Amino acid sequence: MLAQMKFHSYTVAAYLAFNFKRKRIETMIKKFLLLVVLLAVSLSATAGAAVGTLVLDGSTTVGPLAKTFAAYFTKKYGVRVTVSESGSGNGAKSLINGSCTIATMSRAMKAAEIAAARQKGVNPVASVVALDGLAMVVHPANPVRSLTKAQISSIYRGSITNWREVGGPNARIVVIQRESNSGTEESFKELVIGKGVAIIGSAETQSSNGSVKSRVSTTLSAIGFLGHGFVDGSVKVIAVNGILPTVTTVKNGTYPVSRPLYFYTNGQPSGVVKQFVDLPKSPEGKRMITELGFINR
Repeated sequence: MLAQMKFHSYTVAAYLAFNFKRKRIETMIKKFLLLVVLLAVSLSATAGAAVGTLVLDGSTTVGPLAKTFAAYFTKKYGVRVTVSESGSGNGAKSLINGSCTIATMSRAMKAAEIAAARQKGVNPVASVVALDGLAMVVHPANPVRSLTKAQISSIYRGSITNWREVGGPNARIVVIQRESNSGTEESFKELVIGKGVAIIGSAETQSSNGSVKSRVSTTLSAIGFLGHGFVDGSVKVIAVNGILPTVTTVKNGTYPVSRPLYFYTNGQPSGVVKQFVDLPKSPEGKRMITELGFINR
């Protein structure tokens, strides 16, 4: 009898232990399966975001083009496109850090930026969006109609400080520049005053083409520079070396302060990214470029 009780107790204990282990294994399997499902959902959502959303960041000059393309692209293809205008330098950083799909830039990427990108496994590939002539602008009441590139350089370096030195009124020149992270600022320095040459310390810094235009339009003795697409009747465009920025002079390269505008992608674009990057080549894209005051290649 005692032996039977011991055997029975052993059997119950064994059953309970087995049942406990079985339930534990079942629980672990359920958790594992749940983890697999969650991971699959997460990967699916990520892939959908990669395909269904384009993120653009960079130049304020390219901004109007990027925003107009984005609105058209979303309407036609149902692809969400976001556009930020943090400056060309920040656009390059965003591409390098993987926080944007396309960097919009009003200058070419620097060698240091390309090197930093490649260190992170990013391969920057440039596509030209449009051409742009950097327009030198003054207040409409300023009688000066033309300056040489050398004169503009002297004004921005501080060698010429009064308009009367270049045929204008007796008034101190108010020099307007862009912020250091601006591709337009970089382009102006490279094309007009030379890389590494300092602009006069008293120059006022503005954060966008619009703010430069606003300051020049309300300041009789100011001078500044704008992307061609931002020029309107509130400012007067002056010739550089006797040449005004027009579609013809920018396209044929005779206007001396011209530049390309870029989209940069990580590697050769494909899929919806390629569709977006190729938009400037399409009839619709060319029409938008012209309507915004920029110049087709």
